[in-house]
Amino acid sequence: MGINDENDMAGDLQIGPTDQGMVRIFVSGEGFELPFDFDPEEAEEIARELMDAAEIARGILEGGQKGGKPKGKR
Repeated sequence: MGINDENDMAGDLQIGPTDQGMVRIFVSGEGFELPFDFDPEEAEEIARELMDAAEIARGILEGGQKGGKPKGKR
């Protein structure tokens, strides 16, 4: 299964700090729980990647580019 493959799976996503100073992304669904812990620097990089992906997706919705780097200043 890849990024563009649709499916009927459902799950919950929680994001927050742990008592150990890590950032946890916790994904759960029927029959599974996946905790992913990141140090703060890694979490910031993930946040940047999410923002970049959102900008690209917005461009696709607006009829712009189909992938690659977002247009504009960086």
